[in-house]
Amino acid sequence: MSEDGSDGEVPVMVDIHGGPEHQRRPWFYPTKQYFLNQGYAVLEPNVRGSSGYGKEYTHLDDQEKRLDSVKDIKHATEWLEDQPAADTDSLVVYGRSYGGFMVLSAITQYPERWAAAVDFVGIADFQTFLENTGEWRREHRAAEYGSLDDPELLERISPIHDVDEIQCPLFIQHGANDPRVPVGEAEQIADAVEERGIPVETCIFEDEGHHTTDRENLIEEFERIAAFLDEHV
Repeated sequence: MSEDGSDGEVPVMVDIHGGPEHQRRPWFYPTKQYFLNQGYAVLEPNVRGSSGYGKEYTHLDDQEKRLDSVKDIKHATEWLEDQPAADTDSLVVYGRSYGGFMVLSAITQYPERWAAAVDFVGIADFQTFLENTGEWRREHRAAEYGSLDDPELLERISPIHDVDEIQCPLFIQHGANDPRVPVGEAEQIADAVEERGIPVETCIFEDEGHHTTDRENLIEEFERIAAFLDEHV
C-alpha cells in the first residue's frame, strides 16, 4: 500500500546489518518505523557471513570471499522484482558500519540497481581502515577482511577503487570521533564521488563516534536523510 493508503508499488529500503557477523531478527527499530511512516517498505537480508545459520555460513564471506556476500544483495533485489508491491525502480541501499561497506560495494558492484544509497560510518578502503582503526581491533578485523600484508586483496575488495561505477546519489553519515571506522573513510569516498559529479551529501558530527547518540543529532540526521531521499527517489 502506498503512502496515501492506495494499493500500488512502493519504494524499498534494503537495510544491511553490520558486524558482519550480526543477524537481523524481527524487533522494533524507531528509525526503521520512521521510514515505514515515510512510505518505504524495508527488506533486511541476512547475507552470507551473518550469524544464526551455523559456523560455515558465518565464514562464507571471509577475506577473499568478501564480495560473495554482496552478490546476496543483488539476489535480494532480484527477489524484489517478483514482489508486486515493490517498486524496483526506487530501491535504496542502506547500512551502518560493515553494512555501510556493503552499501558502497552494492553501488559499485551493481550500480544500475539503485535509486539512492545511505552509508553510515562505512568502510571505503580496507587498507586505510586497517591502518587507522584502533590498534586493539586491527588483528581481529584482519582475520575477517584480510591483513595489511596482502594489499592486493584489500584493494580488490575496497569500494573506493571502483568509485567510477557509482551512478546513484549517496548520503554519508559519520562521527568525527569514531575509533572503529575513522572518519577518513567517509571523507575519501565523499570526495571521490563528488569529483565524478554524482550528488553526495555528508552529515559528519564533530561530537559523535561510531554511533549517533545525541537526540538533537539523531533528529537532524534522519530529517536530512528523509529530505535527501525525497529529492532523489
